[in-house]
Amino acid sequence: MYQILIVEDDITIINMLSDFLKKEGFQTESANGMSQATELLERKDFDLVLIDISLKDGNGYGVCGAVKAKKDIPVIFVSASTDEYSVVTGLDMGADDYISKPFRPKELVSRIKSVLRRYGKAQSIAEIGDIVIDVAKCTVKKAGSEIILSALEYKLLLIFISNRGVLLTRNKLLSELWDIAGDYVNDNTLTVYIKRLREKIEDNPSEPKFVKTVRGMGYIMD
Repeated sequence: MYQILIVEDDITIINMLSDFLKKEGFQTESANGMSQATELLERKDFDLVLIDISLKDGNGYGVCGAVKAKKDIPVIFVSASTDEYSVVTGLDMGADDYISKPFRPKELVSRIKSVLRRYGKAQSIAEIGDIVIDVAKCTVKKAGSEIILSALEYKLLLIFISNRGVLLTRNKLLSELWDIAGDYVNDNTLTVYIKRLREKIEDNPSEPKFVKTVRGMGYIMD
């Protein structure tokens, strides 16, 4: 299970973030300032650090610098400071992403997972409902029984799993599949593959509970 350190001096945001991330399968600890964050980083291993710029003591830039100087840990700034100087300074300090407050929790989780993947920290097992994907073995099971997916069906499922809670337009899905497959995937082909995927993973493909259509916009996996 991923360990995330939240460096934030607003207890309301700490509690909200901690509760939400725990529901998403993460473990969290928090620090309200630079000294406490540094002490935790010395004692424990974390997979990712979320940092606000304004802290009880020191500032987020100092924490980011300390993290990057000692360990190869991904850092995401989560801050109400949205001016260009703050964003550029954060990224120049070595941050891997910068998210403005107020933020959408599902989007934050998606961007956390994206950064973790870039660091090679992606989990080998992914679950949603009774579907279990073993990325290391490239197997998919539903209710304990293995289901056989074509290469593109499998890649499409991984795209949805990696972007849970995020609306994916058809153009986004097409571009992702193009990058993965190296072959041309057109709009009609995408429709066919979504239909086939639903037939294999949904209890009732006509009323999908995993890959849902958002009419006129795209698809979302809850």
